[in-house]
Amino acid sequence: MERYRALIEAHVERWIGELPGDALYGPMAYLMRLPAKRVRPALTLIGCELFGGRPENVLDEAIGIELFHNFTLMHDDIMDASPLRRGMPTVHMKWDVNSAILSGDAMLVKAYQLMGSNAHVLKIFNEHALAVCEGQQRDMDFERRADVSFQEYREMIRLKTAVLLSCALRIGACKAGAGADDQESIGAFGENLGLAFQLRDDLLDAFGDPAVTGKRRGGDLLNGKKTWLLIRGLERATDEGSGLLRGELAKPIPERNVDVMIEQLRGLGVEREANDEVLRLETAAFAQLDGIAVPDERKLPLRALARTLQARTS
Repeated sequence: MERYRALIEAHVERWIGELPGDALYGPMAYLMRLPAKRVRPALTLIGCELFGGRPENVLDEAIGIELFHNFTLMHDDIMDASPLRRGMPTVHMKWDVNSAILSGDAMLVKAYQLMGSNAHVLKIFNEHALAVCEGQQRDMDFERRADVSFQEYREMIRLKTAVLLSCALRIGACKAGAGADDQESIGAFGENLGLAFQLRDDLLDAFGDPAVTGKRRGGDLLNGKKTWLLIRGLERATDEGSGLLRGELAKPIPERNVDVMIEQLRGLGVEREANDEVLRLETAAFAQLDGIAVPDERKLPLRALARTLQARTS
């Protein structure tokens, strides 16, 4: 990842250096300079190199993916009233809501400027970017519903999170001249990896070490956020006639006992089932990668990145 990160960070700085100096662009530069893993742009470079292309030839598109991702974060932070992003003030807190909305809009335009030179790339980007917005809308809808099913939640995280990883890989493959079947396979790899990534996030929230994650243990559970764990836990609790989990959720948030909720999920087998599902998704991802007919050494960066995501604890 270090080689790809170096290319990406240098290109991000070049891109920022070319921005006009007026107020519209300050929030963009601020957000793009916050500490970030750069997973999505790295996947764009790796997807290109996998099929024989040069990573340097897809840097604009990689930055375009990162701009779009950060545009969604800028607006998500407004919708969620989040005060912090990566340990720093969110754009709407550092500036104001109107500035964050407008700068986010301009950020999306900037992403399209970087994607627009190749019609095939633009088509891939259009399809996946719209899917991300659809996923965010479903996530917002779920906040007002008490009856979200596991299948509905899975589709929401596929759209909101997984498809952008798929998009990054597909665009890299497209720029390298990969055929339609190979683009489909590498896209499926990214989607399964993205689903596993999100589910691992849910697991870390409930069962991770707060000293490592930097977050309150079970924060999502405490707030009643509809995650894979909570939805599946409620389904299992209903099947087994247990009212403990619903009983905690019926209380005001300050009175909920998150330790009781976590132990209930363990007792219902939800933690084990979620870990099994992560393994299934990661196995499916690697099966897609194995089926791509390129030299094995070209697959090593993807395998290494996937292993890093598998081993993360925060």
